[in-house]
This record gives sequence, structure tokens and C-alpha cells, in this order.
Amino acid sequence: MDDETYCTPAAPASAPAARADGPPYAECVLCREPTEYPESVKGITLCPVCEWQEAQRTACSG
Repeated sequence: MDDETYCTPAAPASAPAARADGPPYAECVLCREPTEYPESVKGITLCPVCEWQEAQRTACSG
């Protein structure tokens, strides 16, 4: 593996879900607070606080 391939970031697995225009909002899977996503979003939904904390954890891991 050369340095250029190693340092090139991989494409994200999926695009982030669209933000909801209004209620009903999905519930955060960690703290059960309302999120910015509509209830119809599939998968794990996090509120802005938990989303930020999760980003901090993954950025510092490794």
C-alpha cells in the first residue's frame, strides 16, 4: 500500500438522513430526547447532543 492510497479518506457509507421540517420527530436511541430527524427515518437516530458526543468518541478512538 502506498502513502497516497493510505492517506486518502474513504467515502462515507451512507449520506446523512434529511432533517425534519417539523414534528413528529424521532426519539434519540440513547437519551430519548427528540432529534432533528422525522420519525420515518430508519436506523439509529441521535439528538444533536448525543450525535456530537458520538462524533467526539469516534474521532478520539484509534
